[in-house]
Amino acid sequence: MALMLTGCGDSEQPKAQPTPAGAQGQSAGGSQSAAPTGSKAPGPAQVIATAKGPASITLEINSAVRDAGNYVTVSGQIKNAGTEAFVETAAWRGDERSASAASVAGATLVDKAGKKRYYVLRDTEGRCSCTVGITRIGPGESVPFFAQFPAPPVGTSEVDFGIPTFATATIKISG
Repeated sequence: MALMLTGCGDSEQPKAQPTPAGAQGQSAGGSQSAAPTGSKAPGPAQVIATAKGPASITLEINSAVRDAGNYVTVSGQIKNAGTEAFVETAAWRGDERSASAASVAGATLVDKAGKKRYYVLRDTEGRCSCTVGITRIGPGESVPFFAQFPAPPVGTSEVDFGIPTFATATIKISG
């Protein structure tokens, strides 16, 4: 399903990105990049930044990629290293009221040099271009996430990424 996103800054609309495997609404076997037939399974994802959250929750960012459609996709894992389930995810959706409940719609990118904050992209119905359906993270579990933002100027390669209740993580944008 193609998403019609607003706020991209030009007439070219970003292509819909698949929700990482394991997120609600994703069909089995979905991923952001497929390994060529006959190749070995991919190794562990590179971690470009880590941020502590509430309880025993940590955020691992695996990539921040500038795409041709003039947007940035940040993806990674939210991990529960504790012994109890974590269910207090409402703050992660920011000011969302209904369009993207149980999401990471409250995530932001901050270009400190350009003094500008970027919010998660939305489709024409107000739904975030981000992972939705995070209501519980069991002990020892890891939940993949992604969020798409309007891209900062091409000369900007380092930004701060934040989700409410997590420490801010400085990340480098590739691509």
